[in-house]
Amino acid sequence: MKWLTSLRAAFWICAAFSLFLSTVALWLLWDWSMEGFVATFIGLVVLYGYAGFCVIKGKFHANGAETSALAAILAVAALMRVIALFAPQALSTDVFRYVWDGRVQAAHINPYRFIPADPALAPLRDAVIYPNINRAEYAHTIYPPTAQMAFLAIERVSDSVVGMKLGLVAFEAVAIACLIALLRSRGLPATRVILYAWHPLPIWEFAGSGHVDAIAIACLLLAFLAASRRAPIWTGVALAAATLVKYYPVIAAPALYRRWDWRMPASFAVTLLLLYAPYLGVGSSVFGFASGYATEEGLRDGSGIWILALLRRLGHLPGDPLRIYGPLVAVLLIAMGLWILFSARRARSGQLENVALIAGAFTICVSPHDPWYFTWLVPFLCFRVSAALLWLTVACTLMYVMPRPTGLTAQSLIYLPFLGIVVLQAALRRPFTRLEILDAPHSS
Repeated sequence: MKWLTSLRAAFWICAAFSLFLSTVALWLLWDWSMEGFVATFIGLVVLYGYAGFCVIKGKFHANGAETSALAAILAVAALMRVIALFAPQALSTDVFRYVWDGRVQAAHINPYRFIPADPALAPLRDAVIYPNINRAEYAHTIYPPTAQMAFLAIERVSDSVVGMKLGLVAFEAVAIACLIALLRSRGLPATRVILYAWHPLPIWEFAGSGHVDAIAIACLLLAFLAASRRAPIWTGVALAAATLVKYYPVIAAPALYRRWDWRMPASFAVTLLLLYAPYLGVGSSVFGFASGYATEEGLRDGSGIWILALLRRLGHLPGDPLRIYGPLVAVLLIAMGLWILFSARRARSGQLENVALIAGAFTICVSPHDPWYFTWLVPFLCFRVSAALLWLTVACTLMYVMPRPTGLTAQSLIYLPFLGIVVLQAALRRPFTRLEILDAPHSS
């Protein structure tokens, strides 16, 4: 009993220091000290990890205490997000484009039609949002229809960066509510939501920087929640909505599809068409700057993909390596999708646990250059405590201080340890990636 009491006391100490370090991180961002921010971020990760251990091992969900423990977890999570809301756009300026796109739509103009610098949009310019839009001189918006509709809805409430951040945090609140419901549907303590709610990456990327990935995560978790309640139509609708925020959620489709049931894929396809319909007046320009962004990030020629860059350094690659690499990655993801689809464990609600594997594989194959692309991995930690995924969602913050474009050496600092941890876990063949091991009774 004393041991449990000490764990609960440690939880509150972690909570207090997390709020303190969040304030320090905010100050460092205003001081534009990226190195100091990353160091503080690592401190927040240590507190996050120990707090999660305290909650799970300390049986915060036992003896009817789950409600009060969950309330405490969510209250501290909310306070950390309130602190982050006041952050300057030191880590990213993307949120200015979100506000701009919402403003353009509020003026009844298709956001894919003009670049921000086009004279046709001159009446919408101001001294706060417009000067801070990245790629304003040459790039159409890159964000798909679900994101655009969310931008417009938030714009109707507030034409400001803080308003946009608050709107995205509201979507994150939906994601947290879904996580709690999914945990309970699997017979797991809802207090495990701390493994998402206190993770510094979504806090600073959503409340701090205001990234649209919060909407994708919320919609994807809604899809999983609908699937758990055997609602295939709503599953397809939610998955389509997630896919048209950031395209990568579509790789979760095999885990959401029930074999021989046509309703999920049909609703998915119909929803895609309905979401694109209001914007089709611009023709093929509806895909915006997607192609240009792929070129800038080195995805079209393979120069920005870590695996290809590593192979190129180690030996000779064909002139167009993507002609081989692209199909190989597709085959890998399809094989993993088929494994998920036909896995016997799927009958035991193992969807999210299995999707964590394909999500990690997809991320390493694409090797994104910005930390916010790793946020969608964080919810899986609530269901599978993977050391590899935890490393990836923490080490990605090194990109804040790495020179752009992110080079091979810098990327290797993130991805090589990740692969090493994956190999180690597979070699040991021990279930230490499972949360259940933390729930084992403590022997004193």
